[in-house]
Amino acid sequence: MIEDILAKSQTAELTFDDMLTLINLTKQSDLDKLYAAAYATKEKHVGKKAYYRGLIEFSNVCVKDCYYCGIRKSSAQERYSMTKDEILEMAIWAYKNNYGSVTIQSGERQDAEYCEFVADIIAEISNATNGKLAMTICLGEQSLAVYQKWFDNGATRYLLRMETTNPALYKKIHPDTPLHSFENRLNCLKVLRQIGYQVGTGVMIGLPGQTPEDMVNDIVFYKQNDVDMIGMGPYVVHKNTPMGQNAPDDTHAQVARFNYGLKMIAITRLHLKDVNIAATTALQALHPLGREMGLKAGANILMPIITLQDYRNKYQLYDNKPCIDDTPEHCKTCLTNRVESVGDVVGFAETGDSVHFLRRKVA
Repeated sequence: MIEDILAKSQTAELTFDDMLTLINLTKQSDLDKLYAAAYATKEKHVGKKAYYRGLIEFSNVCVKDCYYCGIRKSSAQERYSMTKDEILEMAIWAYKNNYGSVTIQSGERQDAEYCEFVADIIAEISNATNGKLAMTICLGEQSLAVYQKWFDNGATRYLLRMETTNPALYKKIHPDTPLHSFENRLNCLKVLRQIGYQVGTGVMIGLPGQTPEDMVNDIVFYKQNDVDMIGMGPYVVHKNTPMGQNAPDDTHAQVARFNYGLKMIAITRLHLKDVNIAATTALQALHPLGREMGLKAGANILMPIITLQDYRNKYQLYDNKPCIDDTPEHCKTCLTNRVESVGDVVGFAETGDSVHFLRRKVA
């Protein structure tokens, strides 16, 4: 039966029941078949190449109070915000080290000063790199005008994770306030597509109360919304959060979330085929070889941290975040070795645009 579903994935669209069968696999021999099929699909549709998105975490100031997040507004975490010069320094380092792209990330804010600051940074990075360093922005919910300005200034990709596509579960992991609206977040994805961004989203996998059916519905959501890139990873507990204080976090729970994370990558690759999928740092937080295993399960994007050393330990969305003591140079060498260990190569000096996006643009 597993073989039939995997064979079907090459020529026809998987059904909800097909994907539910795959997400519920537990036998290692069946999982090996799933990951092998996903890796073959990756090779056929996007190639055996991993693209870097140098991650710049420029501020941990956030107006939101999400129950799972280590930098939520109510957190006692020491706050920081980098200067323009510091952010530009990291972007130029990425450019000179042949990273084709950076991801610019922070806590969520919508005030005018912040939005103008980001707009200026995007323009300065674009000018300093002659427009050759692609920028993925991961800065939450904004107005159409702000999204448009950032796009006009040189940002071409936007990652806005839903965290879950189940509205009821969304309400359980966020405070019940207008600032944490499922509907608004969903609308932002539609606005980003209208503007012309390569649009990315994603979810946390293994949330308390999340079911296998929820996970399959997440994949259905990706397909229905025609997303170009996906950044999803297993839920990793931050003990100093409302959700983290009550979430199971023994070895059994961690292994289950990790395995679901790999299965989600693989099934998403089989179902969507030509999108960009990240092997997230959260995988490595739960397993020393997590990102390598993510690549073997069908992922093709990696996000090495290039945040300046002085700030890394202040941007911890979850506990035991890996690589916070490493230098950008060490991360580059280490991650390149990890990529090559699974038989992939790094797409240095390549932007790694979503094949799905490029095909839709031509069509």
